[in-house]
Amino acid sequence: MKNLFLILVCLLIFSACGQGDREAQRIVDAAIAAHGGERFEKAKISFDFRERHYQIFKSPERFEYVREFTDSTGFVRDVLNNEGFVRTIDEKEVSLPEDRVSAFSNSVNSVAYFAFLPYGLNDAAVIKEYLGETDIEGKNYHLLKVTFKPEGGGEDYDDEFLYWFDKTTYRLDYMAYSYHTDGGGVRFRKAIRQHKVNGLVLLDYENYKPQEKNTAVEDMESLFKSGELELLSEILLENIKVEF
Repeated sequence: MKNLFLILVCLLIFSACGQGDREAQRIVDAAIAAHGGERFEKAKISFDFRERHYQIFKSPERFEYVREFTDSTGFVRDVLNNEGFVRTIDEKEVSLPEDRVSAFSNSVNSVAYFAFLPYGLNDAAVIKEYLGETDIEGKNYHLLKVTFKPEGGGEDYDDEFLYWFDKTTYRLDYMAYSYHTDGGGVRFRKAIRQHKVNGLVLLDYENYKPQEKNTAVEDMESLFKSGELELLSEILLENIKVEF
């Protein structure tokens, strides 16, 4: 009888986890559709961000992220794709130490990841968990947690993300994340502007930080509500173009 009870408990736990996973998947699918759906897979998106020009393409099979800017060395062009990372200066490829390749790759990838959200949340390495409903600034949200598998999750696979999706529109309005590069920390972002371009919805954000960099990502919602987060910067995309 004791063994039967344990089996029933385990079945209930597994069933609850499966329900949560299915709900998380449903919400992500609805959110991607609300922001442009399958158009993301065909779109070539370009924009300016912090005096750098980006060109982003990401399909289920291939991706290519390009960053261009001019500095004291000349015209710099960084390309990150399935084959790896290449930097050219004035159209001549330059050799870089491995740590610089990693740093530049992470920088380009980070901009592309945030610009394309919520597209990307169905990547194979993503682990999604539904945390329930919550309210922020008078609106009701679905709250999801995202972590990553080591295989395919990149160098930052141990980062953690929270996403707040509007219960009615399924648009992404808030996010929080912890990271470990450059000493680590945690951030909270509030979407402040929607760019609707050729059927895609891209977002600008206010970027907040807590007083303590070791704050748990799960505490960021309550800190935002109580006004205890510091506005650090704005994440603004300019001169956006979407081509197919």
